[in-house]
Amino acid sequence: MHKLADDLHQKLFNEEDARACKDIDGSACREVPGNFFRIIVSQGLTKIGDAVSNPKIVLPALLTAVGAPLALIGLLVPIREAGSLVPQLGIAGYVRQFAVRKWAWVAGSVIQGACILAMAISALLLTGQVAGWSIVGLLVVFSLARGLCSVASKDVLGKTIPKPQRGRLNGWSSSLAGAVTIAAGVGLFSVSDQQHVWVYCALLAFGAVLWWIAAAVYSQVDEYEGATEGGANALTHALSKLRLLVDDRRLRHFVITRSLLLCSALSAPYYVLLASQHSQALAITTASFVAISGIASLLSAPFWGLFADRSSRQVMIMAAVVTALLGLVVVSISHWYPALFSSPWVLPAVYFVLTIAHEGVRLGRKTYIVNMAEGNQRTDYVSVSNTLIGFVLLFMGGVTAWLSQWGLMVVIAVLSALGLLGALMARALPEVER
Repeated sequence: MHKLADDLHQKLFNEEDARACKDIDGSACREVPGNFFRIIVSQGLTKIGDAVSNPKIVLPALLTAVGAPLALIGLLVPIREAGSLVPQLGIAGYVRQFAVRKWAWVAGSVIQGACILAMAISALLLTGQVAGWSIVGLLVVFSLARGLCSVASKDVLGKTIPKPQRGRLNGWSSSLAGAVTIAAGVGLFSVSDQQHVWVYCALLAFGAVLWWIAAAVYSQVDEYEGATEGGANALTHALSKLRLLVDDRRLRHFVITRSLLLCSALSAPYYVLLASQHSQALAITTASFVAISGIASLLSAPFWGLFADRSSRQVMIMAAVVTALLGLVVVSISHWYPALFSSPWVLPAVYFVLTIAHEGVRLGRKTYIVNMAEGNQRTDYVSVSNTLIGFVLLFMGGVTAWLSQWGLMVVIAVLSALGLLGALMARALPEVER
């Protein structure tokens, strides 16, 4: 098995990239091929789990199916995203105590699977407001576990995979997830006329199993021991790291850029809502958007990953520009040719392009921050930036919700403007792959 991994790894990378181990420990170098494929598989499985429990598509449909209050649907994306980001300073201080950090990821993945399965059981046994609040409460726990995985994964990736391979690893894991997500979307189409809660519960149960398999695969990653400074007084040490935003100009610039690039994530629910306003069948809309997101990830992630290994900064710029231009096109159609939205292909095509752009934003900023720092500094950078982004996400979510009283197009136009600003900020960032 080890020889197979070595041979396949050699085929995927040119000789120079395959042998480049300058930025990781020498003892980890010989384990790179095996670790590369273990991380790809485990990340791919969790990305599939994310796709089949998508808070922008699947969970809103589930809450609608169980008769939960509509107000709860608006809480899903902020809780899932900000809930995993805001506590990361404290989580990072806890993770810092461990010289080997893969077990934090394993624990987080097991908890996420348990929460997703519990959501499915709640939807089957409960209805209305009780079901809705049960699912939202489980989503809070899920988000905390997701934050644990986020902090640990960046550190493990930085310790086990060399710089020239990190972007492609993230890209190929997303592509793997995209392929299976397409199948899930097609499966939803086959039962889209039934509109039963069990359809969505089956998706969630499938996702739970994937998280547990991912945990088993990730537990086999060969990770060498790292530094544990700051672990004794975890929270105090973590809070002191907020000073990085004042002292470290490059980190501050990256956090501002990433905040503006939230436009791609925040735009998605409004495009889905726009599509639902022009569709008569909720399950068919859900199925089509699940499949579309899978196709977009499958096709775009390898490109973004390869591009990110050369310049993650350029990836962020390009993805932000695409997001901004797409929003301007949608606003223009709404103003001059609104009848186009009734076409069966226009809004799916729009969501397809948005998903491609969001994949670029996600891969670009992930690769950038991993390559920007080393060792425990990487853990500090990830936790500080994620915690601040969590608060920014809550704020921007509130602002966009307030703006929505003037219509979807106002929200999309504002987010497009933020995308253009994000591209300009990313352009001023230094390169980190050279």
